Amino acid sequence: MAIQMHPSLRIPAGVWLKEEIVEPYGLTVTGVADHLKVSRQNMSALLNGKTGLSAEMAIRFEKAFGIKADTLMRMQSAYELAQARGHEDEIDVKRVPEIA
Repeated sequence: MAIQMHPSLRIPAGVWLKEEIVEPYGLTVTGVADHLKVSRQNMSALLNGKTGLSAEMAIRFEKAFGIKADTLMRMQSAYELAQARGHEDEIDVKRVPEIA
């Protein structure tokens, strides 16, 4: 039996951060980028799901908003795995035979 992923894990961590953290604080992309001391372009790409969350960025969000970087990284990893599972039938790899 396969484990079903919760629908909240089917979005990139950056999009979740935008919807659940950045917007409720009333911040703009520029505002949060300035506060986290990163470029506006990088922040926009993250919050719009164009790029994945890096460990360093997760730490920046942890420091600014108190959400654990470990949690954010698990969200990002779960999202990426869900994306890969969506096309795993296209990944043509055979199991390595067991050693006798």
